[in-house]
Amino acid sequence: MDHPRPCGCKGRRTCLSCEKDFDIDRIDYSQIFQLKAYTFCPHCNRIYPGWDTDTVMADHERSHNGDEGEEYSGIYIELDFITADEENRLMRGIDEMPWDISQSGRRKQNFGPKTNFKKTKIKPGDFAGFPQFSEFVQTKFNDVPLMKGFQTIEQCSLEYTPERGASIDPHIDDCWIWGERVVTVNLLSDSVLTMSRFRRNGEKNRYNLHFVDKYKDELIMNLPNEEELDRFDERIVRIPMPRRSLLVMYGSPRYQWEHAVLREDIRERRVCLAYREFTPMYIKGGSEYSKSQQVFQLAQNFWNHSEVNPHNLTSF
Repeated sequence: MDHPRPCGCKGRRTCLSCEKDFDIDRIDYSQIFQLKAYTFCPHCNRIYPGWDTDTVMADHERSHNGDEGEEYSGIYIELDFITADEENRLMRGIDEMPWDISQSGRRKQNFGPKTNFKKTKIKPGDFAGFPQFSEFVQTKFNDVPLMKGFQTIEQCSLEYTPERGASIDPHIDDCWIWGERVVTVNLLSDSVLTMSRFRRNGEKNRYNLHFVDKYKDELIMNLPNEEELDRFDERIVRIPMPRRSLLVMYGSPRYQWEHAVLREDIRERRVCLAYREFTPMYIKGGSEYSKSQQVFQLAQNFWNHSEVNPHNLTSF
């Protein structure tokens, strides 16, 4: 099972198709995460007891029934970041382009440099910039104070549908190449990001987390120590991702928590645009900038998807 199956899954990652065809028992994270669930309220930026994000968000109108909630720093949500018309424009362009199969029942469209996380090597590959119909999203980032200085160098469309049992297992985005701010624009339907504490347990190099020591002084917020995080023992935190919202994850949730999208939280077709920036080592003035300078130049390009084959962009 270490080799890709026809559906795109491999290893422990599964979808409804390969679970049926290969008689695979999936890992049911929704059961694992039932203990002490809290939900982040995007209206008051605090967490409250409860698994169901719709209920907790509705309770905001009732002042969460007198519960003062708890601080959970490192999450920014802007509701209605894009309009319904802008969403329609994005989806029209996205669906006019070909999809690639991905693991765990997802499909993807990826625009970014070619990276090897194990060997920590990067090259432009076929990267030639981004589809023009999505340019306005990056422009809108300029109106978000938290996004100041954000330079998009990867944009990925990800599709989740209940028919395929789509999900993504708990993980931390690579820390060697992808910078602090993990950005998502959510389209078509509401969903949830489920956060669980990550403990290294001797796995120093997992997710390339050891690279964080090289730029920790440049992070937006100081990372709490393990003792400060102990109050979250045996808890998970549920982050709502309402339709047309912007989510920015940084600081402690970015580096000290794994995030997942559970199959049970995909009730309708959901498409998200995921945006990544480089770590400080690869931006101008950083020690590795010579290896990324060409990528930054290519990232200024926005091409007409109706005139260019996205799988043959090397001649662009």
